[in-house]
Amino acid sequence: MALVALVLVPFLFWRGTWFGRPLTAQEIEQYLNDDPKPRHVQHAMVQISQHIGRGDAGVERWYPRLCALRRSPVIELRVTDAWLMGQDNRSQAFHQALLDMLQDSEPIVRRNAALSLARFADPAGRPELRAMLRSYAVQAPGSGALRYRLQVRDPVERGALLARLETGSGVAVEVRSPLPGKIERKMAVEGAPVKQGEEILLIEPSADQVWEALRALYLVGTAEDLAGVERFARPPPEWPARIGEQAQLTARQIRERRD
Repeated sequence: MALVALVLVPFLFWRGTWFGRPLTAQEIEQYLNDDPKPRHVQHAMVQISQHIGRGDAGVERWYPRLCALRRSPVIELRVTDAWLMGQDNRSQAFHQALLDMLQDSEPIVRRNAALSLARFADPAGRPELRAMLRSYAVQAPGSGALRYRLQVRDPVERGALLARLETGSGVAVEVRSPLPGKIERKMAVEGAPVKQGEEILLIEPSADQVWEALRALYLVGTAEDLAGVERFARPPPEWPARIGEQAQLTARQIRERRD
């Protein structure tokens, strides 16, 4: 019943993207430094992950650039970077860069970093892993009259339009979801004026998000995490049974580690 995979593959990796064409080492070098074309950079990153997986010699030549990409202005590249650096849990440079990424402004980046850190047996990402088991409060990015675009229980993907803020200047401020999940509750009244930073929506975690957090906590969780883990021993009926099984397995492992 060992459902946990010791080689975690974070669920937050940029889904739906396929880079099938193999690149030569020279092309990887060119693509990895092609900042105006983020898809080129990501193509190179995916190819590097394959080199790491095969244990290819010389792959570390690209590690300094990968560490530098943790500060890329492109969110998707930081997401991919946090995933990629978890593929080599012997690299101290990657380890340090991932610790730095726990301070990223985007929750999706922080969470991928926490998942990758679990592969280093580093519990530093535990607060983020626990957060993955809880609902996320979306804050208003500006001030204005709130106009919701979705309803409670609607599923959302990262980047989905949740609401607009009518500022009175004729320019609406969009509120987009920073994470996948499902709308749990509206925290502000439709049409009401809200201020920047005010919490307006709760998004409950997706099954994939909970699954990955449970697997990571299997490796690094402590007694402090048990309550959050055990909540999913009986997951919602529409979720896969593996969620409940993994929650039980993770809770058992945490108790054994504690004892």
